[in-house]
Amino acid sequence: MAELKYDVRRGADTYRLIYYSRLKSWILKGIIKRDEALVWRSGLSGWRKPEDLEELRPYFEQREEKDLRSKREEKHPYLFPKRRIRNILIIDDEEDLCWLLSNILQSRGYNISTANSISDGMACLKEMPDLLFLDLKLPDGDGMDLLPKIREITPQTLVVIISAYGSEEKRGEAGGRGVCGFIDKPFTEGNVLEIIGQVSSERVISEQ
Repeated sequence: MAELKYDVRRGADTYRLIYYSRLKSWILKGIIKRDEALVWRSGLSGWRKPEDLEELRPYFEQREEKDLRSKREEKHPYLFPKRRIRNILIIDDEEDLCWLLSNILQSRGYNISTANSISDGMACLKEMPDLLFLDLKLPDGDGMDLLPKIREITPQTLVVIISAYGSEEKRGEAGGRGVCGFIDKPFTEGNVLEIIGQVSSERVISEQ
């Protein structure tokens, strides 16, 4: 077990500030972990574990929370996509589906816009979303016919088709037109997060 010795009696408040700022930095960097070090507080309580000091305890918790998140990201990468995608547009004539999908995505920190027709969607495309969830069967046309216009208005927008008509022929046609993903209806939250994780990774690679 490492031993770190500082005399907090010397320099009073100034020395104490240096003492804690260094310990804080080492804890947050993972240099000092629980049960791995003792610190000397002469004139106060002698040798102590830094995690036993109330003023240092929050920094251990921050570091451990960061380590836990890293492990979760390694185990479930699609649940923690790279945050290059921020603004998402949903074009679907089913209002309940738009509401459900919006709730899923907003809870993950994304900014969401919705449209229930091609005409309304065209207006929203002027905001240049990072990602578009597009239905095929819309009241004023076929979503597939909208793809060339999307490329013209906002070529950097990634497109994922959401449809109950996901035949192999449709998937092939969508892929040939530059669509980067396809989700069958009905879908789960896991399906949505997985596809965002996949297209996020592709987006990061393409920008490097």
